[in-house]
Amino acid sequence: MTRSMTGFARQEQTFSWGNAIWELRSVNHRYLETSFRLPDTLRELEPKLRDAVRQTLQRGKLEATLHLQLEQASEQTIGLNMERVRQLALAGQQITAQLDQAAPINPLEILRWPGVIQEAELDRETMQQAVLKLFDSSLQQLVEHRTREGAELEQHLLQRLSTISEHVVHLRQRMPDIIQAQREKLQSKIAALQVELDPERLEQEIALLAQKADVDEELDRLDTHVIEVKHTLKQSSSLGRRLDFLMQELNREANTLSSKAVVAETTQVAVELKVLIEQMREQVQNIESFLSPDDYCRRR
Repeated sequence: MTRSMTGFARQEQTFSWGNAIWELRSVNHRYLETSFRLPDTLRELEPKLRDAVRQTLQRGKLEATLHLQLEQASEQTIGLNMERVRQLALAGQQITAQLDQAAPINPLEILRWPGVIQEAELDRETMQQAVLKLFDSSLQQLVEHRTREGAELEQHLLQRLSTISEHVVHLRQRMPDIIQAQREKLQSKIAALQVELDPERLEQEIALLAQKADVDEELDRLDTHVIEVKHTLKQSSSLGRRLDFLMQELNREANTLSSKAVVAETTQVAVELKVLIEQMREQVQNIESFLSPDDYCRRR
């Protein structure tokens, strides 16, 4: 299935040390371009994150943002350096023994002394691994979103290819009548002039007219290109550039068809083809590639 370059993913998870939220947004881009917004404490993870993106995506501009909400220390998580408390209490007793009517030691004052309270330290390795795992899950969600959009893109392309084929079939069926009508039109003009014309010369003019109006070659090429686009959509490798090239070739044939038009009907068909091709060209710009589930698993 064709994969789009447009997608969004959001993953949130709560851990013992806090809450982590990944938001991924991707849009179409000629190459793979990634930007990260990370807390300074996790900036060192960026190389690993970039490697994960390169192993998963081929094209597109990706913006990845990590929101981190760490849990504040509570009474249950506050630790006391009891050795430090004992030293301060002993020092207080010694000072009290030297003073007359000394005020009792306030425990809160001891708690304010540097080194008494020991806040629980975060396990950085555990937090980094959790953030990386959550990012991988977010990346997979992004791929699923891009795959769904890619499937819709492919259906739009196939519908327009089908319409192009219908126009080609219609015009091919009409060409004998169109050429015959031009022959009769030329003969009527000559008859209206009331002049004698060498029959051989008349046949030459009719042959030149038929040759100018003959678009069988262009119609055959349009059919060939339509088949090739459908074949390319089933490929298991990067196909953005190939599809873009095929859109150029389809447009070239539509232009040639327009230049050879001798009746309004042919011109109208050429215009319809160019509109359809332009619509497909815009959709092709947002196609990344095709990856089957097996291909994706192997790359992961």
